[in-house]
Amino acid sequence: MDAPLTLLVAPAGSGKSVLLTQWAAALDGVLVGWLDLSGADDDAVYFARRLIDELQGISEGFAELAHAPRAASTGLGDALIEALAASFADALEEVVVIFDDLHRLSNREIVTDLWRLVDRLPGNAHFVFSSRIDLSLGFSRHRLEYAPVELRQSDLAFNGAEAAALLSRITRRSIDDETAAAVVEHTEGWAAGIQLSGLGLRFRTDARQFMDALVDSDRLVIDYLSEEVLDAQSPERLQALLDLSVLDELTPGVVEAVAGMGDGAAFLGELERESLFVIPVAGKPGRFRFHHLFRDLLRYRLRATDIDAEASLLRTVAEWHTSHGDLAIAIEALLAGSHWSGAMDLILTRGREVYERGETATVARWLAEIPSEERRPREDAELLYAVLEGMSGRPVIAETAARELLADPAVTSGMQVVGNAYLSGLVQFLPHPRVYIEDGTRALELLATTDDHVALPNLLNLTQPATLEIFAKISVARGHLLLGDSGTARALMREALEGDRSAYAPYRIHALGSLALAEAWDGYLRRATDLADEALEMSRQLDLLTHAAPADAYLARSLVAIKRGEPEAGAFALHEGYVRAASNARAQLMWIAHAEARLVDPDGTELTAHSPATPPPPLVADALEAIARRQQRESGRPAKPTNTRTWSRVAYEDVASMLASGDPGAARTRLASFAFPDPMPPSVYVDVQLLGAWIADLERRLPESREHLRRALDAAQPEELVQPFRRAGSRVLQLIRELPGAPDGFRRVILERTGIASQRPPMETLIEPLTARELELLAYLPSRLTNAELAARCFVSLNTVKTHMAHIYRKLGANGRDAAIARARELGLIEEPDVARMG
Repeated sequence: MDAPLTLLVAPAGSGKSVLLTQWAAALDGVLVGWLDLSGADDDAVYFARRLIDELQGISEGFAELAHAPRAASTGLGDALIEALAASFADALEEVVVIFDDLHRLSNREIVTDLWRLVDRLPGNAHFVFSSRIDLSLGFSRHRLEYAPVELRQSDLAFNGAEAAALLSRITRRSIDDETAAAVVEHTEGWAAGIQLSGLGLRFRTDARQFMDALVDSDRLVIDYLSEEVLDAQSPERLQALLDLSVLDELTPGVVEAVAGMGDGAAFLGELERESLFVIPVAGKPGRFRFHHLFRDLLRYRLRATDIDAEASLLRTVAEWHTSHGDLAIAIEALLAGSHWSGAMDLILTRGREVYERGETATVARWLAEIPSEERRPREDAELLYAVLEGMSGRPVIAETAARELLADPAVTSGMQVVGNAYLSGLVQFLPHPRVYIEDGTRALELLATTDDHVALPNLLNLTQPATLEIFAKISVARGHLLLGDSGTARALMREALEGDRSAYAPYRIHALGSLALAEAWDGYLRRATDLADEALEMSRQLDLLTHAAPADAYLARSLVAIKRGEPEAGAFALHEGYVRAASNARAQLMWIAHAEARLVDPDGTELTAHSPATPPPPLVADALEAIARRQQRESGRPAKPTNTRTWSRVAYEDVASMLASGDPGAARTRLASFAFPDPMPPSVYVDVQLLGAWIADLERRLPESREHLRRALDAAQPEELVQPFRRAGSRVLQLIRELPGAPDGFRRVILERTGIASQRPPMETLIEPLTARELELLAYLPSRLTNAELAARCFVSLNTVKTHMAHIYRKLGANGRDAAIARARELGLIEEPDVARMG
């Protein structure tokens, strides 16, 4: 318990689970969670939900995890790891979590994330990794930092005295040293082998006869002694054991249905008392499972005796669970029994909860297990497969499946409508926005000409005409935004939102957030703020804050803060937006988050500084090139002008570079060559006016320069648009300072916010600097808002706030809020009136 991690590595049947069960039972005053892992846990969303459910089941202190961010598409993701670490830190008791059979996870990203979580565990938390194979990811580093407890095969092997004691317990008679030594030699102290040997001895009256058979046998002890065990059973019990081998878990009800038992609970009790390799499932009273090796032997014999029995039994399992509302287990049973049609029938009954609960990857995995020759003739199942793969962050698979389906000339009109609509949604995942604009436009045309007699396939209850219409319109609008045509994007998004307000709420959240992002990009910051907050509040009311849907709204919120010259005030929003976009691999939205991060910190150290693997959309490519050109301009090495004829951020830098080089004539000519949108969005208008002021200043026409500055200030003030003044650079800011009269009002705000970098020290006095999110919280501390109020203000979980507050106190060497405020003021991180904006 002194280290955060124990590694238990030994072969099957070595007694790992028995040891952990006994140890956990002996812990006094310690919360113990236990996860028996299986292949289904390769689904990161499924695994995360199981882990959270287990933690909430052992203590009410983990209740906040109900609002934890969802797992990423392939791993747990940084946001969920943070939330889990915070919950462990909040727990008052010591907590142990046992991950049994970790070798069953083939998803290495989950295993890697568990290692990363160990790094963040507080002193009261302890993990146990139990596995048949060594888990080498990061192992040397953990050994050096934490000296984890390591138990291996040699530690678990039985010696002669231990074997004799165990054999005596099993056979209920004295076992001599010679017999015990022979068993140990033959099994090399392997716990399962000794246990099986004891069961064999139970049915031998002559120990010497058993010894001869044991020593002379060429077969593996497990095979030989298992036959002895099974052959000793009555025909009825043997058949019941064989039938029950199809079950992952044994519960009284399903035992009665599958094995025809009158009293399933009594039967399981008998098996447990007689040590017939039945093990209670930790944390699940009344549930049992067979020892893995024993179950394998049973299934082998079941298949050998009746090749069709397993499939028939699994159908019975599915019927029982279906009748009890356990559709997920029923589907798994049907898939295991190769009942493809029945599995598809059940899968297609699933509704919107699949999307809302983040179960898309699980359902996509089910459909992927069905052979393509079985799935493709079912158009609705094949299209659902494509839709779910897209929602789960595997857009290439989704696009391939959907386009192959739609290429079939026999595909129905309803399938064409739904297929094109959901293909358009890939615009946030893949490059080349025009491709998906065409898909969305095609879907909208089909919807407009489709009459009531055309049947739309019902997929997840998300394919009603109104739902498809808003989805396709927003997808088309997003495509235009990614191309850099924000004006068209804003118009299309407003049109979508003005339609049927009863459309699917999560899609409306998407739409509000996307419009907010487009409005913020063009400088309509008040509208952007209202739209983003509406989307986030709706997400809160529907318990969807941790869902992928509000990603755009978070990024809009952070962009507003950046454009108002207060990037730290949007640090949480930027992080949360990026995490939600990354959760299902929406690379194009991740690029927008990356561009925002570069606007704040060109060198980038935060998570969002990592660019996605796909090409950036034109909107972002232009922004990133402009950032690079601005850096060159400010370093005194202006880049050569481009040949672009369209106004953009790069075009702005062309003009600014000419001015930085002292050529106002070329700058004026270049500026006049562009066609500007009518009306100009605030961000464009302010940029143009500031460039005009700079040109007039270099041409020594002071009145004209000041007129341009006043126009810029008048246009920027209603939106509190500060970033254009910061981007223009030192000469324009000097002109703002030199305007007649003392700086007041918005002019003073500009000078203060554009000077933040120089006013605030680089925190060299802190051994570990505060992150942007910690600085955002720090600014709120003098306001005396509670942690819960801070969480609500930032639209994040309470655990997230608590985690960062703990980091602030540790980095500042403070033992509470008052001490942190005092220390922050000493360091110049906050000033007396410096309280975060309350709007």
